[in-house]
Amino acid sequence: MKKPKRIKFQKSYKLTSFQVIGTGFIFTSNLNNFSKFPNFIKPQDSPITNISKIMFIAVHPKLPMRDKNATKDFYLNKLGFQEFGNADYDFYLMIQKDKIQIHFFEFKELNPKENYGQVYIRTDNIEELYQWLLDKKIDIHPAGHLEVKHWGQKEFSLLDPDNNLITFGQSIF
Repeated sequence: MKKPKRIKFQKSYKLTSFQVIGTGFIFTSNLNNFSKFPNFIKPQDSPITNISKIMFIAVHPKLPMRDKNATKDFYLNKLGFQEFGNADYDFYLMIQKDKIQIHFFEFKELNPKENYGQVYIRTDNIEELYQWLLDKKIDIHPAGHLEVKHWGQKEFSLLDPDNNLITFGQSIF
């Protein structure tokens, strides 16, 4: 068996930027076809024997979108994100702000009333963010106004054009 290539990472990051709460839709690819993947990421070739030595460094949720232009407009022009990457795909969008990224996949048949896509984004100044969005006349979810939750987070929520629930939170401890 050919020895797997090793990748050397120069930096490590802790997963503190945001958490994915869950989605009603899962975007998958055919994981049985590894012919397009380099040898070093094939699970059957993995030399790892102790998972506790592996650090997860980031998570990028994938949320459904019906219309790329509407999604792009909402996140870039209303929420202050920037487009990530230098390739433009008709069916896929990647955005970022500060230390987080959100990816979107095209799902034209999506019924927004049946969409359970969600993401939880932690911030360091929840009150200023909330006021900034109110000043920009961004609709806050009717049941998601800024409040302290019993689990120790101050949070609020809004819905994007496809009814993906975007919750922002900050620890009060």
